[in-house]
Amino acid sequence: MKLSVRCAGLTALTALLAAACAPQTSSNSSSDKDEKTGTLRVWLFQEVGNAPKEKVVDSVVDGFEKTHKGTKVEVEYIPVDTRAQRVKAAFNDPGSAPDVMEYGNTDTAGYVKDGGLLDVTKDFGDWSEAKDTDPTAKQSVTVDGRLYGAPFYVGVRALYYRTDVFEELGLSVPRTMDELASTARKIRAAKPELYGLVVGGAYTYGAMPFVWANGGELASGKGGSYASGIDSPQARKGIKAYTSLFGDDNCPAAKCAGMGGNDTVSAFAAGKAGMAIGGDFSHTAVEAGKVKGDYAVVPLPGVKSGSIAPAFAGGNNIGVLKSTSHRTLAVRLMEQLASKKTQSELFDAMGFLPTFTDVRTQAAAKEPFVKPFVRTLAAGTKFVPASPAWAQIDSSLVLPTMFQEVISGKKDVTKASEDAAKKMNDAFGSAG
Repeated sequence: MKLSVRCAGLTALTALLAAACAPQTSSNSSSDKDEKTGTLRVWLFQEVGNAPKEKVVDSVVDGFEKTHKGTKVEVEYIPVDTRAQRVKAAFNDPGSAPDVMEYGNTDTAGYVKDGGLLDVTKDFGDWSEAKDTDPTAKQSVTVDGRLYGAPFYVGVRALYYRTDVFEELGLSVPRTMDELASTARKIRAAKPELYGLVVGGAYTYGAMPFVWANGGELASGKGGSYASGIDSPQARKGIKAYTSLFGDDNCPAAKCAGMGGNDTVSAFAAGKAGMAIGGDFSHTAVEAGKVKGDYAVVPLPGVKSGSIAPAFAGGNNIGVLKSTSHRTLAVRLMEQLASKKTQSELFDAMGFLPTFTDVRTQAAAKEPFVKPFVRTLAAGTKFVPASPAWAQIDSSLVLPTMFQEVISGKKDVTKASEDAAKKMNDAFGSAG
């Protein structure tokens, strides 16, 4: 059985208050039950254009229920932007918690610290397919040498652009970030009904390549000790480059400051933008939009001509909650949702890049659209600090607030980045 939930996104202030007021999580919610029948609850993320994902998942659920008599699986699709509040509440109240859930790989360390995820190290080791998992993807479910889930897909972002618009205006594909900005403004000037490059003030992982390409870092350190780097001269140069794109000559601040990643992809898919920064996982939504047949994808250019801007090594995992009363069934369902067969089908349905090296190779050979994303992966990617503090930094919207303060003119880059760095360091310090 499938349940679908659609919720309006929280404003930045509401999200901040919700995160600040969320109750402390408990690490004492482990269940000693292992029931072999009953209902398993699953939380998965709601995507832009979710129907193809639902179809694949429904097939997995149907097969699981047939091979596990007396078992029912209920799937609920939750908004990504409000996941922090939902998951914290689930960790505190096992009665309302799912047995299995999809979670962002940036959330792993924080969820483990909160005591919400089940240690599946032995199960993963016994799983025959696990040997083909990409080592980087495996690392995304690993904390202190223990595994807390199975990699679900890997995601990186690249530059989507309108081939018809570029041809009409005689534009070349940008090879540097400066060319990207100037090309965006040319599109906007010639076609004021379009955003040149649609950007979002709440689109952290669309903004970070600008910081990384200019030599900036989110933070430095390792283990339990990190210090923010978002206020370095290099990072500030990247912040300035990104926030300069918010204006009437490209993407008006009044419309674009509050946009997140899904908003920018939706705008591009609807034919409202000449370019967008989107993921391999955005492919299905774009294909389903008005621009089908009139777009192409290339790696996002870096500062130097021909270089590729470092992309965030994103992706999601599937984990079992420690509070489950169906441990064996939940682990089996986790493995089936993250299996080679399912990942291959999700690639076909959604464009999600598989985490198994052999399945990814097959996917790249089958579909040309994968190539710019594989090139981006090969050029070198970046990840967030492996600290439980990142979940707090992310859910408190520290970086989107910084970008939006600059975009609105409330603060300059120096002040906004100083304040963001202080918030990040406070979070790192409290995480230990």
